[in-house]
Amino acid sequence: MFTYPLAAAVTLFSLFVFFWMDTRVGAARRKHDIAAPTMTGPEEFERVLRVYANTHEMLVLFLPVLWLFALTISDFWAGVIGVFFPIGRILFALGYYKAKDKRGRGFTLGFLATIILLIGSTLGVVHAAYAIYS
Repeated sequence: MFTYPLAAAVTLFSLFVFFWMDTRVGAARRKHDIAAPTMTGPEEFERVLRVYANTHEMLVLFLPVLWLFALTISDFWAGVIGVFFPIGRILFALGYYKAKDKRGRGFTLGFLATIILLIGSTLGVVHAAYAIYS
């Protein structure tokens, strides 16, 4: 039986959000006639690209700590805390697409969820190691 459905659901939600951002980059490339591999263009295009790139950077940290938290603390709490990451990323994107100064609230929401999971998973790993090796 699969015992981590909420961590899996948050993972999928996060990946769907990332895929949506990827499609926005492609649409922005077509709109502004920017062929790959060019990474510069009008500010509107660069904001769309930065949303995608920043989310990619954050996923590298978020996904491992989400799963470590689920494995060592609780799938339920990993899901409850973790769902704020993709929600924050959506708010981050929608704000940043409008203007660079509108990205803060969404960034902060996703970042806080990640930090809570990082601290919790660190404690969970330490506790698990102590229980096994002490």
